[in-house]
Amino acid sequence: MSSPLIVGFLTAFTLIAAIGAQNAFVLRQGIRGEHVLAVVALCTVSDMVLIGAGIAGFGVLISSHPGALAVAKFGGAAFLITYGLLAARRACQPSTLTPSEKAPARLLEVLVTCLALTWLNPHVYLDTVVLLGALANEHREGRWLFGVGAVTASAVWFFGLGFGARRLAGLFATPTTWRVLDGIIAATMIGLGVWMAVG
Repeated sequence: MSSPLIVGFLTAFTLIAAIGAQNAFVLRQGIRGEHVLAVVALCTVSDMVLIGAGIAGFGVLISSHPGALAVAKFGGAAFLITYGLLAARRACQPSTLTPSEKAPARLLEVLVTCLALTWLNPHVYLDTVVLLGALANEHREGRWLFGVGAVTASAVWFFGLGFGARRLAGLFATPTTWRVLDGIIAATMIGLGVWMAVG
């Protein structure tokens, strides 16, 4: 039988690596080199809290209260669509997309956006709290080892994505490339928001 640590790592990695609003935001911050450490640390700590809650049995609580998921679902959908529209507006204004601009977003604004993209997304609860929580508890006495593996996967992914993206900075030295990136981010987030609202 595989170690709970390895199973937890692989399971969480495949879930976290899926394309989503949070990953798109981390990628953008990494490429721009703005508050990258704070963003990836916040994402990792958030996952740590959510995974821990799931293992502690919070997944059962959420499953028994579908009303809470409904509120998160529509609130998250509205936020994703709004953020997608803002990305679309940036894509239409290339003068604001140069990576060498002198006035990067303030740390507080970046962290609030990151928190919203993380905690207002109902899928994060389904993936990290309910699914990972349930899988971890199948390992019984090894459930917290499973959790360590899952949190490690989160840290590896977000730090790799955030700091690895900086290697692409040269590619994103032109407004045109930024327009393309923001266009992709806008389409992804609006699509996710609509799918979340009607799904």
